[in-house]
Amino acid sequence: MCASKNSRTLKVDYMARVEGEGALLIKIKNGAVKEVKLNIFEPPRFFEAFLRGRKWTEAPDITARICGICPVAYQSSSISAMESIAGIRIDGPLRELRRLIYCGEWIESHVLHLAMLHAPDFLGYQDAIAMAKDYPAVVQDALRLKKLGNDIMKVLGGREIHPISMRVGGFYKVPEPSALQQLVPELEWGLEAAEGLARLVATFDFPEFTRDYTYVCMRHPGEYPLCEGRLVSNRGMDIALDAFYEHIEEEHMEHSTSLHSVIKGEGDYHVGPLARFNLNFDRLTPRCQALAEELGAAPPCNNPFKSIIVRAIETLWACEEALRLIQGYVMPDAPSLPAEPRAGRGHGCSEAPRGICYHTYVIDEEGIIQEARIAPPTAQNQRTMERDLRELVPGLLGLSNEELTWKCEQAVRNYDPCISCSCHFLRLEIDRDA
Repeated sequence: MCASKNSRTLKVDYMARVEGEGALLIKIKNGAVKEVKLNIFEPPRFFEAFLRGRKWTEAPDITARICGICPVAYQSSSISAMESIAGIRIDGPLRELRRLIYCGEWIESHVLHLAMLHAPDFLGYQDAIAMAKDYPAVVQDALRLKKLGNDIMKVLGGREIHPISMRVGGFYKVPEPSALQQLVPELEWGLEAAEGLARLVATFDFPEFTRDYTYVCMRHPGEYPLCEGRLVSNRGMDIALDAFYEHIEEEHMEHSTSLHSVIKGEGDYHVGPLARFNLNFDRLTPRCQALAEELGAAPPCNNPFKSIIVRAIETLWACEEALRLIQGYVMPDAPSLPAEPRAGRGHGCSEAPRGICYHTYVIDEEGIIQEARIAPPTAQNQRTMERDLRELVPGLLGLSNEELTWKCEQAVRNYDPCISCSCHFLRLEIDRDA
């Protein structure tokens, strides 16, 4: 910490409990916030560039390496884009298996975030290890729930991280019904564990902070969104996937190696659990709806700090959905449909735990990728995170630098940012001018 007569500067060299590398700069002058920057300094990874020239069937395995927490999101979106070019529509058991593996990813990702990375903020601990001393059962149940999600991914995908069974047209290999049935007892336990987590996090002390967000997410006619649907907002947007860049533009920022996404003519928007929850509440199961009502978190829920409750409810939903899919599973006649390339542009989108993950590709008649463009969820939320801080900080200026730092870090962790996908930060600097 540095101090002078006219200013105070606070630096946090390592911001923990997020995924990736970056920094946060806040400048305050005469009691007003003058500048907020999420300074993303993790090196560019050039996935879009080195996808060019590769075979169209390689995109799912390459893009899965973008993230070790949500690889299924990248696989699902890239596969959907390629299948849209080939004119393939996956239905029946193959479609259900895709939803099932996605449920596994939601469970492991949501539980990792809400119990290990975000709950310590609310309970006053530096990390989950310190929290475990006073809440051992909570941490143990969370680890067991996360393992359940990983086990689903392993049974369907061949391994927990960067699964290898998904492909254009379906899967390379599908599980026997008996393999899925072995997951049922743990999923039945997971229902109660996820509900218990939701009840716990609902007791946290939440800051009185709300914003009139523009929410954007997928919506399906009959399901809570995962892999299919149109893109909708609470401002009237209702578009097909191929219209994404007609409404969304990405801006280069000098202080960031990730792009900022905005709605053309409108500005920042919010993707992720709060968006899905507020725009698809009617698609949740009765148990999830009733729990949300009981916990006082039913829509409209516009407090980003309460996203931790929504993640717990979505974890319960994912356990319910996984059980439903397993109980109705019949092995498909073949693990995949025939897939032949043809020249064209394809669009794919799915709901990663953190929000919509959008892909578009151009391939030639031989299936060689000519163009690739990916919009990760954290990049889409980056402008929204900055605006949250700009509006939150003025009400916290009476706090010490240490307390203000804690609140700002907590506000950013509301979004479970994955900077390795798009942007990430580790250092915090607050510059106060008297």
